[in-house]
Amino acid sequence: MDVFNKCVVNMGPLGKYALQGEGYYMFPKLEGPISNKMIFQGKERLVWSLNNYLGLANHPDVRKVDAEAAAQWGLAYPMGARMMSGHTKYHEELERELAGFVGREAAYLLNYGYQGMVSIINAMVDRKDVIVYDSEAHACIIDGMRLHFGKRFVYPHNEMSKLERELERATRLVDKTGGGILVITEGVYGMSGDLGKMDKIVKLKKKFNFRILVDDAHGFGTMGPTGAGTDEHFGVQDQVDLYFGTFAKSMAGIGGFVAGDKKVIKYLQYNMRSQIFAKSLPMPMVIGAMKRLEMLKNEPEHREKLWTVVNALQKGLREKGLNLGNTESPVTPVILSGSIGEATQITYDLRENYNIFCSIVVYPVIPKNTILLRLIPTAVHTLEDVDYTVKAFSNVKRKLENHKYSEKLKEQTVS
Repeated sequence: MDVFNKCVVNMGPLGKYALQGEGYYMFPKLEGPISNKMIFQGKERLVWSLNNYLGLANHPDVRKVDAEAAAQWGLAYPMGARMMSGHTKYHEELERELAGFVGREAAYLLNYGYQGMVSIINAMVDRKDVIVYDSEAHACIIDGMRLHFGKRFVYPHNEMSKLERELERATRLVDKTGGGILVITEGVYGMSGDLGKMDKIVKLKKKFNFRILVDDAHGFGTMGPTGAGTDEHFGVQDQVDLYFGTFAKSMAGIGGFVAGDKKVIKYLQYNMRSQIFAKSLPMPMVIGAMKRLEMLKNEPEHREKLWTVVNALQKGLREKGLNLGNTESPVTPVILSGSIGEATQITYDLRENYNIFCSIVVYPVIPKNTILLRLIPTAVHTLEDVDYTVKAFSNVKRKLENHKYSEKLKEQTVS
């Protein structure tokens, strides 16, 4: 059989909807300056789908530094991978600043968060080691584990008794192999918005011998008293062994970093294949990240504004009877019951009749007959945006309960 046959016969669980949904539900084009309102298909929409938590993406101070760095260095500098010819004092300076901010001895830059996490896992474990991970782990963690030749055990999301059971299994195994155990959790889970129970996970170190790797993509810059992350929120920075953050969310940029003890970061520096064999992070990204980190540290008003919007939005939605699950972060999932067809009708209604653009998540990403509309509040949203959105979602909830969307589907089928 031709290996390309699957491209025609089976497009995959999401690709099978490409003909009907591409350009609207999937791969939509948002245009105009990044803000709370952007253009979608020629109309201005209130946008709740961008991970621009602190509103830095289009901040004039950030734009100025980005432009100046691009003019000074160009997008090519430095040429080559860090180990060969792409190493600069500016990369090192940013790493020192990041390490200090998240309370670690050292940090190392990553070209992209996704490939960085894959490579961290690949470098840290071998066939003798065991990985224990949360069932709602991000795709980058899953892909990293696919490179692992040893065993991996999964525990149901945030269920500590089940984690303890898997640690018992893992301990028995490494006692035979002579390996170690790596527990992987997320700080903030990007779909549900709830937090990895790091305070409870670290307590298990008293009973088991393991190391912790935290993916805090959504927590870096948003969680904790200073925005240093979810482990700061729980007060366990000194007990989390490896901390991963990305620039793609709060920093509104490209790249990421891993932080921990000097000896561990030095090991990763010489063993992360995605960094050894890939071009160094371009200088404008490095200089731009320095400016963003400076603002994150010295201008808490951005984070304060974010949380003002978050609290108002989540309070308003809950008061209208909408289910937000267990979120404790800016990630705001609105969870509804309905078919994929009803989900498309809800999304169309929000975009065309209410001019609200948010992300829609359905099966197979989440269970069947569940609809998740994910709202991402930012520091550039207003309380007027919140009031309008709460009213719109209340109307949508009522329409869904009164079967208006399923009736609309039947009408379209008949016509």
